[in-house]
Amino acid sequence: MLHLIRRLIAAIDILNRTIGHGVAWLTLGMVLVQFAVVLLRYVFGIGMISLQEGIVWMHAFVFMLAAGYTLATDNHVRVDIFYREASPRTKAIVDLSGVVLFLWPVSVLILWMGWPFVMNSWAVGEASQETSGLPGLYLLKSVILIMPVLLILQGLALALRSSLVLACGDESE
Repeated sequence: MLHLIRRLIAAIDILNRTIGHGVAWLTLGMVLVQFAVVLLRYVFGIGMISLQEGIVWMHAFVFMLAAGYTLATDNHVRVDIFYREASPRTKAIVDLSGVVLFLWPVSVLILWMGWPFVMNSWAVGEASQETSGLPGLYLLKSVILIMPVLLILQGLALALRSSLVLACGDESE
């Protein structure tokens, strides 16, 4: 049973790390597209709204899809006054409590509130309001549902990892 739990934790970690590494390349894309926007605008006098929207889209993808990765790599923002020096058992209690009391409820709330918003966007085939903007705005809005799913999964991995520490004294045992 412990072997299956560890495999599930590893699979969730791999999923979020793979997505995180993938969307990290969008930061390079944002820099290159922003450079192109500036070059086109100030050297050639050409403005392209679709390129400007593309930068916003890439930023949204990075921010939303890398949230699970950030949790997986323990790089999220934390008030670290006591946690840093705490024992592994205390850290496990804090992490498990944080997942159950905060991460999962907020993620479920985002899913619940975001579902009709995203489904409406899909139903009307929503596109940019700008004439030369990007089509398929519903694809961007779908990330509103993907992010909490990735966070719920990573929260499960963190909760299981914390439970192993509490039950076994160490996750690796």
